[in-house]
Amino acid sequence: MAERITDNIGNCCCGSKSCSNSDHNYDEHHHDHDHNHDAHGHNHEHHHHEKFTKRDVIEFIIGFGLFALALLLNVKTEVKIGLYVVAYVVVGREIVISAIKGLFTGRLLDENFLMTIASISAFAIGEYPEATAVMLFYRVGELFEGLAVNRSKNSIEELLNIKPDVANLKVGDKYKIVDPEKVKVGDTIMVKPGEKIPLDGYVIEGTSSIDTSVITGESLPREAEEGTEVYSGSINKSGVILVEVTKEFSESTVAKILKLVKDANSQKAHTEKFITKFARYYTPIVVGIAVLLAFIPALFFGGDFGSWIYRAAIFLVVSCPCALVISIPLGYFGGIGGASSKGILVKGGNYLEELRNIKSIIFDKTGTLTKGVFKVTQVISFNQGVNKEKVVEIAAHVEHYSNHPIAVSIINEYNKNIDEKRVKDITEVAGKGVKALFDGKMVAVGNRKLMEQENVSIGDIDTIVGTKVYVAMDNKLMGIIVIADELKSDTINAIKELKNYGVEDIVMLTGDHKDVAEDIAKRVGITRYYSDLLPDEKVDKLEEIMNGVGKNDTVVFVGDGINDAPVLARADVGIAMGGVGSDAAIEAADVVLMSDELSSIPTAMRVSKNTNKIVWENIVFSLGVKIIIMILATLNLANMWMAIFADVGVAVIAILNSIRALRVK
Repeated sequence: MAERITDNIGNCCCGSKSCSNSDHNYDEHHHDHDHNHDAHGHNHEHHHHEKFTKRDVIEFIIGFGLFALALLLNVKTEVKIGLYVVAYVVVGREIVISAIKGLFTGRLLDENFLMTIASISAFAIGEYPEATAVMLFYRVGELFEGLAVNRSKNSIEELLNIKPDVANLKVGDKYKIVDPEKVKVGDTIMVKPGEKIPLDGYVIEGTSSIDTSVITGESLPREAEEGTEVYSGSINKSGVILVEVTKEFSESTVAKILKLVKDANSQKAHTEKFITKFARYYTPIVVGIAVLLAFIPALFFGGDFGSWIYRAAIFLVVSCPCALVISIPLGYFGGIGGASSKGILVKGGNYLEELRNIKSIIFDKTGTLTKGVFKVTQVISFNQGVNKEKVVEIAAHVEHYSNHPIAVSIINEYNKNIDEKRVKDITEVAGKGVKALFDGKMVAVGNRKLMEQENVSIGDIDTIVGTKVYVAMDNKLMGIIVIADELKSDTINAIKELKNYGVEDIVMLTGDHKDVAEDIAKRVGITRYYSDLLPDEKVDKLEEIMNGVGKNDTVVFVGDGINDAPVLARADVGIAMGGVGSDAAIEAADVVLMSDELSSIPTAMRVSKNTNKIVWENIVFSLGVKIIIMILATLNLANMWMAIFADVGVAVIAILNSIRALRVK
């Protein structure tokens, strides 16, 4: 993690490596998202030391001492000049050497070159203290910039330091300490109190409290007992538990979180892309102005060449936009890290940025607004020869292979062993249900659309509220199983909070029947909904809504199932439920809510707005100070000390401001 952040932020200045990286893997499912980096015409490299070496410290002390002697001692001018030159060589020789190398490697306008030309120009006109000060305080600035970047990097690294180091694998009657990556599905591991759970699985023995805050952002621990699902990265708080592993480490929750957050830096925000392009043209333009300032006024209007060269040298020092090119990606990465601390995984700065402009938010129903835990509430029989128990028996046998929540609820209601020999030729009809031979008779179990397809008359049953599963045999309706789904505890409050945040259009899309959709919509406060939708019809509805909003407005889709993957991929921002959501939905989404709580969406919007505010504070502050110093320099009202602050000082302040994005209230 540290290396990744260093590569993308720590070495970044004035069009640096992070602005032209080509080694990232990009998600390509969003045809309407621009995932290309802008390649720079020039490449600047900035030396943000991880830490100053002993040699660096000694050289800096010697250089500073010589500089102070030259300022304070009352000696001959030649001696003073000698002291300044020696101090310059001690602290600035590496920068000068790097600048010379840059001439032959295409880094013509990097900061080393700018500082070298500016300081040599100052020497040329006899401003020896300023010439040495440029190099001396540039090195001080490097130190502080490096410390600031490292602080942010370490904060993010600590935030994501959830990877378990070892697993206690059961081998025979003993336990062996192994790397989590060597544990296989079906193995048993022991987790002691205070240890991180190394892999996903189910508790098979013991009870404990589990701290899931690093995964879901929830502060309250969860109670775990036999049969409870536990996630890797969580911390076992009390008792010893034995866990049967259900996923290899590479597919575990903690591995996915680490991958998502690490890869997030490859998706640049629109503002970040703008600054990247801006830096590409800004520095050459300012350098060009500095050259003109050095010669044109003196040649055409008369005056002292030395004075204008000094002003141009100030321009050169001010010109590097490293305050922007370092702090802005750092700000977005800080925002992503802050969101992660609340169990919200954002896959890129572009998605984090878009969350602040949500115009429409579209929800799937089952597993998103509701818990997705179905229970049979009513069974109706329409055939005298088939009682209610028989209706459930037929449906349970036909649905026995499915893991769909509705199927599971029917099987649980049946609560008897399934005789698979009684069922043959099972055919799934996408978005409608299942057909099969049961005891030699053709059976159809599914929704109203399946009944219409099979020409089964269902009569007038609109008064029955709930998810209805129709059971037909030989094209005759045998009965209806009514299933209810429970609202999530925070759904109503989350919808209210979204409205308070100014989200104007809240929509529900569901494949469920109209009466169920209407009932849920009324209960949660959603005024617009569409029911009886197939997966492809959800995409059509989404596109219809997207076509009705402004160019800069964001349309968000929130879902959890495999059938939601196409809609999640098509939306401006797709948000998936990370706890109960399918792998396909999590893969297709741009934001993953590990807690499965809709209240995380307003939190994500808050993080987005806070991050955007910090980024624009840095832009306005950095450019504002630079422009003011440039104007003052042109009017001969600025000196080199002010220029050094406009470059290094502003960069440090902007970087420290970016670190604030890590904090989420």
